[in-house]
Amino acid sequence: MPLSEQEQRLLEEMERNLYKNDADFVATVGGAGRGRPNYRAIVLGVLLAVAGAGALIGGVASQITVVGVLGFALMFVGVLVAITPSKRNAAAAAPLPGAGASAKPAKPQAGFMDRLNERWDRRQEGRD
Repeated sequence: MPLSEQEQRLLEEMERNLYKNDADFVATVGGAGRGRPNYRAIVLGVLLAVAGAGALIGGVASQITVVGVLGFALMFVGVLVAITPSKRNAAAAAPLPGAGASAKPAKPQAGFMDRLNERWDRRQEGRD
């Protein structure tokens, strides 16, 4: 079911306000600015996970519990290495201090929810 024009405008306004008022959240969650994936860490993690799986299977087959537990731990570390972003990429993607600030911070503007609350209050008072 498609959105009506009013719902689309409201959604666009909410998105603009999110980008304007909560730029840090958008930078953290959004895909932009993440940089290239670290292929070396991904390959290393996959190799560790495969070696861990082999050790786990070998430990179960030979009924040596220590080898199986170490294999599981190696698999876990391999997955962590593969999915954890490198500190170098995280530092490069971090915005510079003051880069998100606009040149006109003199007048604080009410956020979207503040305006909605004001409209609600006016309606309750009978002014709208």
